[in-house]
Amino acid sequence: MTTLIATIAIALSLLIGTIFTLVAAIGLLKLNDGMTRLHAPTKAGTLGIGAYLLASMINSYTFGEGSLHELLIMGFLFVTAPVSANFIAKVHIHSRACMPPPPAPDDEIWSTLNVPEEDREIEEAKP
Repeated sequence: MTTLIATIAIALSLLIGTIFTLVAAIGLLKLNDGMTRLHAPTKAGTLGIGAYLLASMINSYTFGEGSLHELLIMGFLFVTAPVSANFIAKVHIHSRACMPPPPAPDDEIWSTLNVPEEDREIEEAKP
């Protein structure tokens, strides 16, 4: 009975992973610019791969020796995907490949666009 429940859980995890990965792939192909296209693989793709890894963990504990390698992969993936998305978004903002962010409150500058005083001449000289 437990192998039947585990098999159903594995099948559901694989199905959920497939749906999220398909949504990520479609979003990566269909969205217009880099900043909106950035969300598809970092959000839906990460959840899809997480569901695949969950199915692998259930399978390894049910039908063989258990393994925690999938937990390490999930942790690494869930930590690195948002960080890499943040860096890609900063590159788009600095290269002026997208619309700038809205004005910051209290007459300040967003930290990503804050240029030190000694570098302002270099920043203004750029084309």
